[in-house]
Order: sequence, then C-alpha cells, then structure tokens
Amino acid sequence: MLFNTFEPGKFAFSAESFDIYGLDNGSQSKDSVDFVKSKKWGIIGVPFDSTCSYHHGSRYGPTIIREASFGFEQYNSTFEKLLDGEFYDCGDLNVVHGNCSKTCDSLKDAVGELIESNIKPIIIGGEHSISIGSIKALADLEENNDLSDITIIHLDAHRDIIDTYIGEKDSHATIMRRVHDLNPKELIQIGIRSFSLEEKEFVEGEDNISSFLAKDLFDGFDILLEKLDSIEGKVYISIDMDVIDPAFAPSVGNPTPNGLHPLDIENIFDALASNESIDVIGFDLVEVASDKLGDITAVLAAIGAGRSAKRTTIIHLMFNIIGTVVCLVIFTLARTIFDNSIFNH
Repeated sequence: MLFNTFEPGKFAFSAESFDIYGLDNGSQSKDSVDFVKSKKWGIIGVPFDSTCSYHHGSRYGPTIIREASFGFEQYNSTFEKLLDGEFYDCGDLNVVHGNCSKTCDSLKDAVGELIESNIKPIIIGGEHSISIGSIKALADLEENNDLSDITIIHLDAHRDIIDTYIGEKDSHATIMRRVHDLNPKELIQIGIRSFSLEEKEFVEGEDNISSFLAKDLFDGFDILLEKLDSIEGKVYISIDMDVIDPAFAPSVGNPTPNGLHPLDIENIFDALASNESIDVIGFDLVEVASDKLGDITAVLAAIGAGRSAKRTTIIHLMFNIIGTVVCLVIFTLARTIFDNSIFNH
C-alpha cells in the first residue's frame, strides 16, 4: 500500500498483494531511463468530484470500473493475447473532498512513490481535475521539472484549457491549462467539440498544441493517424469519457452531443500501439459518473469484450449504458498496456 491510500477492492488480474516497500527493485534506482522502460504499472483510484459543474458522481468511478473489470476473460480471442502484465492495484487515494489542490498534491506524492519504485501510474477518476497530480509527479522526474520532453495526448469533448473557471484555477475545466503551464513538448487534443472563444484563441496562439475536432474526424482519421504515427519519446495519455458520444456514454460529468464512436477510441490506441518510437509513461481515465454497481449491460459487455472485443461490444454498446463503455475503454487500455510494444519495448 502507498502511504496515502486505502484499499476498497482490487482491479481484476492485479497482483494478489502489494507492498511497494517490499518489492524487489534492486537499488530502487531513480534513473529516469529505468522508469521509462519499466514494465510495472500501478493503479490508483481517485474518488473526487468536488469541482463538478453539472453531473456529479464521478467519485464512484474507481469502484464501478473495478467491478466491471471482473467480467473480463484474461485471454482475448480477437487479439489472441493473454493479459499477463505485471500490475498492482494500490487502492484509492485519501482525497480531501472540497479541496482540489490538496487532493492533487496528495496524488502527486502517491505517484511519486510509484515512480521511485519504477512503477508507472494508471489513474482512475474521479473528475478531470485530478490528472494534474499524476502529471506533476512525472514532470518532477524531468531535468527541468517540466513537460518539455513529454507529449500529452488528451481525449475529451472539451478543451478544458480556460485559465480560470468561476474564479478557480484548479478545476475540471482548467486542467489542460495547468498542464500547458508545465510546458509540454506537445499537447494533442482529440475529439474536441465544445470550447469558449477564449480557449479557441489561446489554442490558436500556441505552437505546441495540436487540435483534432470531432467534426473533422467524422470525415476520416487519416490526418490524426499520421500525427499519432509521428510522435516520438515519452507520452502521457488523459482520457475524459465524455470524448465518446453520449448515445454510448451518457453517464459522464458533462455529456456533449456528436462525439466519437467507441471504435474510434480503439483505432486511436491501435495507432499508438503501432508506433514503436514512443514510451507511454502513464495515463488516466476520468469522468465516469455513475453509481450503478452490477449494471447488467456492464457485465454483458465485459464478458463479450473478452470473447469478441469488436463484434459483441458494439452490440451491447447500442443499449446506451455507461457500464458498456467503461468495459470497452478499460479493456482497450488493458490490452494496449500489457500486449503492445508501446508499453514494453
């Protein structure tokens, strides 16, 4: 267990027990090369949604995602792969409800503990504001304590890059502005379809932000796929579930029409998996806002994903239940992490 977490239940296929201080990490080298090439992953849930401005409930996300994970078969027949990577469920962060800054500072410390043991972070939210805790911990590993050597891939319906939201700098609506303050090598925003004029003008004035609007992706993914294929070096991925159309994922913090299809997300990860020039050093999945434990569609979709990830999952996605999308995205992420070279080469 990490210093500031508790254990509510484990993610399927994670190690039976986890003692970060008892792991065999040699000299627990803090060499960034050792960390970047590490094949160990640690899951931290962050049940926090205090800056939510519309649909509350993402604080339940870590719980329902863990539950849905137990519907998976460890072997996936479509990709002919066994999910046998080395990963640990570190429990949920002890969040400070009502205080985003303190919660993110606690997450930064927890992720820092993982990094010291060459374990890469998987963060399950919770609202999107929590991403900065994990990203700051990774920035601290860099020579300049910034993101100048790290590409951020951001999948979302919203730009989330306004400087302040209702007077607050730390919010789900400002997360990518706080990320940009850390000088990323590049910020790549995918699936965007809702933003203010201020955000539009800010993005257009920055050389290190690439934007792929949802409406443009409807005409084809070729330009996006070329962009993903051109990335080199370290990558962090942040996924807000509202990037997916609310016809498939209605239970999110801020549902927005005309979003991406779940298979679009899979195609994006397939493209990243084919790029042997990148090392994914962490990711987060946020804004699953539902407290429906044991949802039957989630169970069916999870089982179906294990048998035939494309065909069966599409069928169940048509029922418009959030659990289905949770299972699809989690399965895609798990398959990418443990079965593809971007995490292991």
